[in-house]
Amino acid sequence: MTGVLVALALTVFGVGPASASEKTDVMKVVRQFVDAFNKGDTKTASAACSDQASIIDEFPPHEWHGDGACMKWMGAYDEDAKKNGITDPVVTLGRATHIDVNGDRAYVVVPANYVYKQKGRMVREIGSRLTIALAKEGGSWRITGWAWTKR
Repeated sequence: MTGVLVALALTVFGVGPASASEKTDVMKVVRQFVDAFNKGDTKTASAACSDQASIIDEFPPHEWHGDGACMKWMGAYDEDAKKNGITDPVVTLGRATHIDVNGDRAYVVVPANYVYKQKGRMVREIGSRLTIALAKEGGSWRITGWAWTKR
């Protein structure tokens, strides 16, 4: 009986296991952001983000939030890269370990590697994690928050 009540509640409230297409749609936005970052395309990268977002990353000031957070993060990244002689950045995503979709919200955890040149020398950050929250806005998924966890 309890199982029937849970199933009924999930149906009524529209919560249940995410379909493969929902997971694909969510990952498409994540990949859009990363691919655009790799190309230096800030316009496409910021289009994957919600106007209001929250970001945590390894370089100062380590946290960005609110209106235009993704663009603020990109500006800070560019400044930090210039200051530290970082060029040719590339983020490579592995297979997501979690893709949870609950109605108009999603949560993604994906292994990631970050490779770049620092003053001409190749640097590899292998085994990091990218954790992302998304929301459906106007029928499209947008990144509302993410955190980079350096290994």
